[in-house]
Amino acid sequence: MIISIVNHKGGTGKTTTTINLGSALTEAGYRVLLVDFDAQGSLTYSLGIDDQGLTIADAFHGDATVQEIIIEREGMHILPAGAGLADVELAIAKADERFNHLSNLLQVQTDYDFVLIDCPPSLSLLTLNALAASDSILVPMQMDVLALRGLDSMLETVRKAKVINPRLSVLGILPVMVDTRKNMYQEILEHIQSNYTERVFPQVIHTSVKAAEAPSFGKSVVAYAPQSATSIDYRALAKEVVRVTKVLQQQCDH
Repeated sequence: MIISIVNHKGGTGKTTTTINLGSALTEAGYRVLLVDFDAQGSLTYSLGIDDQGLTIADAFHGDATVQEIIIEREGMHILPAGAGLADVELAIAKADERFNHLSNLLQVQTDYDFVLIDCPPSLSLLTLNALAASDSILVPMQMDVLALRGLDSMLETVRKAKVINPRLSVLGILPVMVDTRKNMYQEILEHIQSNYTERVFPQVIHTSVKAAEAPSFGKSVVAYAPQSATSIDYRALAKEVVRVTKVLQQQCDH
């Protein structure tokens, strides 16, 4: 199952969710590949990986194989990224099948139960490559009015991406950085449930100091503070993702 973690708005916890969902799935015994697909390289940095080494950009340019680039952290396999991804986007802009480059790279990666792609915070050619390669998307979302405004745009992008990838589905909307004591959270949640058909994950990710600290140590919060509330949140999310993806796969089989 290939899942893009995507939201056009920056600062919505995409990288944190990619890393910690991956870590929780790995802890549960699943084989996981994380793909850093953002030229800012936040996932790469957050796991203490040097972006001056081989990155996914080298695979796009044909200078290295995916297997040569993969680095292991916390039992997960990582495809790191750096500033070179910006050059990749320019290079493939006029290429034939420009939406399918990532899909072609990942086709040979059949050893994983889950491939999680950390997407850039924009509707770019890289994002469209990620959506073309994915079975589904997960949308981390802060529960505020500004984030709500961006949800329509995000879902419209998915509808457009279905032209190049008909199998693409929305796994769910994930409330992140949540303080359930605030009235705004409940109001936004009720609005989404009333006006959208997409699933909202019942497992939310609460606001956490530990999650903010973990990248400084090059670790997921699941490894850095395994008993923290955020680690518990992500383990619960991992169980829910496994359950939902099994249902989706069963539907596809029929």
